[in-house]
Amino acid sequence: MVTSEQLRQLKIDPNLADYFNETFDRFDISSPARQACWIGQCGHECGNFRIMEENLNYRAPTLLKLFPRTPKRAWGFTPEEAAAYEKQPQRIANRIYSNRMGNRDETSGDGWRFRGAGFLQLTGHSNFWHASQALGEDFVMQPELVRTPKYAAMTAGWFWQTHRLNQYADSGDYLTLTKRINGGTIGLEDRKKHINEALHILS
Repeated sequence: MVTSEQLRQLKIDPNLADYFNETFDRFDISSPARQACWIGQCGHECGNFRIMEENLNYRAPTLLKLFPRTPKRAWGFTPEEAAAYEKQPQRIANRIYSNRMGNRDETSGDGWRFRGAGFLQLTGHSNFWHASQALGEDFVMQPELVRTPKYAAMTAGWFWQTHRLNQYADSGDYLTLTKRINGGTIGLEDRKKHINEALHILS
């Protein structure tokens, strides 16, 4: 069990303690090491539990850096397209998430509807649907639920379990843990910092 005081020491909203504990209990995030890794990884992804939806308010240079057009990324941007889409989060989401992760085409609005949400940035119709089946809530028809503290935590726990992340927490393999969550190693040092701080407090 994590306490409100422990969260306060970690500069996390102490009112989240019940949601954390419900998630930890349901998904066997049961040791200080597992809990510290969950808190550290989620904390990096969501601004220390203050941000529950993806920020897509990008300028053109950032769009070109993050989402360049390539033969395998037809949804990426050319310089002209980036200029036309910049600072329009809804249009950007519908573009970059179209026709993948279970989403339909750009005009469907699925990209925006199923943009990153929750403490581990659940993304795409397929993930929202599978999380719905596991947690007994209809996140497909009500995707905004994932942007509330309870389900931001629970969907992060669901993702954690389905990707079998406890094993990497148990072994202290923060590199593989990060790769399984991020797809790469972006923010690895910051994630480690959050994990070690949480481990110090929880232990």
